[in-house]
Amino acid sequence: MFIRLLAAILALSGCAISQEKADAIIKNSVEAIKRDWEAAPDYNCFERDRDSKGSKTYEDLMIQGSPYQRLVAVNGKPLTSSQADEEKRKQEEAIAQRKNESPQQRSQRITKYQKDQERNHAMMAEMMKAFIFNVVGETRIDGHPVYILKARPRAGYRPPNMETQALTGMEGKLWIEKTSFQWVRVETEVIHPVSIEGFLAQVEPGTRFELENAPVAPGVWLPSHFSMRSRAKVLFLIPRHGEEDDTYFNCHKATSPLRPD
Repeated sequence: MFIRLLAAILALSGCAISQEKADAIIKNSVEAIKRDWEAAPDYNCFERDRDSKGSKTYEDLMIQGSPYQRLVAVNGKPLTSSQADEEKRKQEEAIAQRKNESPQQRSQRITKYQKDQERNHAMMAEMMKAFIFNVVGETRIDGHPVYILKARPRAGYRPPNMETQALTGMEGKLWIEKTSFQWVRVETEVIHPVSIEGFLAQVEPGTRFELENAPVAPGVWLPSHFSMRSRAKVLFLIPRHGEEDDTYFNCHKATSPLRPD
């Protein structure tokens, strides 16, 4: 009996230490992600989006304070000369339009982009509140030593808005680089149905998200792959399924990023 009791105490102690270590790792990783988001506007990347109909590849450019996508390939094939000329014309038109905006128009456009970024920050903060994290192992990914963390729903968590309601039904796994605390890989999955208030919708098990990040410069990591498989019911009866698969590559610092004047 004493041996069993001692083993139980040691196990509980180990869980507490694991959770305390995990909380410190997550806190450091959130700071690293914030630095990446702040650096991201100075980088241009290529993005390939796949769906059931095929793929489209874009060059993602920051122009005058918000992103712009220029189509460069369809289904892995470069555009024809006439198509490329048309995309070049659209880009030049967008640059001219943004340079000639009124202060109010520019403010509205940039504010919309910044709100999207702020929404990402808010979601990150809510994840800290919505999950309990534990260190469950260590390994290496692409030569990087990483911690492996498990995230499970925190009992009693109350989501503050519609966007965070799905967190109550999710669990996840994170691979975090041991020295930089960058998120190398994240996997999350809905484990039980979650009703989304205001939309008469329900997110179903089978909904899954995966994110991979990679270094693009010293101290800067950006997304390299994102995939999503959604399973939901609208009005709790009509199924709505969707899939998304985005790959980011050739990210590089812009030689002359077009920030607002």
